[in-house]
Parts: sequence; structure tokens; C-alpha cells
Amino acid sequence: MASILRAFALLVICAPLWAADLSALARFSDRDTATGLREALGQGAARAVDLLGKQDGFLGNPKVKIPLPEVLQKAEPILRLTGQGAELDRLVTAMNRAAEAAVPEARSLLANAVKQMTVEDAKKILTGGDDSVTQYFRRNTEGRLTELFLPVVKQNTDRLALAGQYNALAGQAAGVGLLKSEDAQIESYVTRKALDGLYLMIAEEERAIRANPVGAAGSWAKRIFGAIK
Repeated sequence: MASILRAFALLVICAPLWAADLSALARFSDRDTATGLREALGQGAARAVDLLGKQDGFLGNPKVKIPLPEVLQKAEPILRLTGQGAELDRLVTAMNRAAEAAVPEARSLLANAVKQMTVEDAKKILTGGDDSVTQYFRRNTEGRLTELFLPVVKQNTDRLALAGQYNALAGQAAGVGLLKSEDAQIESYVTRKALDGLYLMIAEEERAIRANPVGAAGSWAKRIFGAIK
């Protein structure tokens, strides 16, 4: 009961702020609102690609650094005791370098997703939750980006013997239900983690524009996000 009351109190407190946001947006046409959001997301997506698609873009960023797959994390103490620590470290570096190499492939596809955004899409993003930006890009780019990233990632991870060993063992484990099928190949695991990191950084860049509209690249983005800040 106490938790319900707290939730209700929070709703009451936040309601005026929510109404103020909607009222502020009402000053603009649907077309102008969508234009402002396209400008902001275009800027955010381009900056996310720039930040991640360079050396240490993943490896040097704790928010998106790709760790060993869970099964290797569990086996890591034993593997290090048996002298394979350096190989594990090389695998972590290779996975993150693979993600850094793949991310630039996303630039044009993300830009097209922004251009094709409808007014309805814009409304859902602006009035949606914290993950509304991520969900929009996932719906419109994840499948194609997976196809683009996989060969680039595979080219980088295939250079390590441990990656091949992992694929062989993980494939067997997945076959008997001991491992998720999506993690049965190192290149699939890295591709998924790379996309997670990319969408996370796009969302963070969009939130940064909301917090500081002056930093927005386009005039409409400044107006829209300045009004609802």
C-alpha cells in the first residue's frame, strides 16, 4: 500500500511538468516539432558514430566496453591460472577493436532512418520514456546494421585462436541448451554488443541536447528542445 501511495504521489508531482512539456510543444506545428527532432537525432547519431568508430571508442569507454562473453567470464579464473590470461586480454581487445571498425558502417543507415522519421514517430519519441530514441533506431536499423556489422566483426575476431575455440565450444553448448544461441558465435555476440553501445550513445547524445539546447546543430532543434527543457 505504501508503495502505491508513493507512486501516486510521484505521478501527482510530475503531472504539472508533463503538462508543461505538452503545452510547450503545442506552440509548434507537428511538422516543426518533427524537424527539430530530426536535427537533434541526426546530430546525435553522427556524433555517436564519431565517438565510437575510432581507436578506443569502445575499449576506452566503460559505458560501452565489450566484456568477455558470460561463459568465458565464469571460466576466466581457471583460464588465467592455466596461462591463458594474455589470450583472454587479446580477445577483449580484438572484440572492441572489431566494434570500433564496424560502427562507421552505420553512418548512412542512421542518417536515412532520421530522414524517414514521421510526425507520429517524433511525437512518440518526444513524449516517450528514456529509451524511446533507442527503440526507434532499433526498429528501423537493427536488422540491416547486424548484416553490415557481422562481416567486419568476423574479419577482426577470426584472427585469434581463442575466438575459434570459443565458437566451437559455444556452438556445442548452445546445441544442448546450455548457452543462448545468440552468444554461440563470438562475432554475433560482439555485433549485438556493438549495436547496444551505439544505440546507448545516440540516446545519450539526444539527452545532452535536451539538457543543453544551445549546443544543438539546427535552429529548429534549439527551439523545440529549448521549449521543453
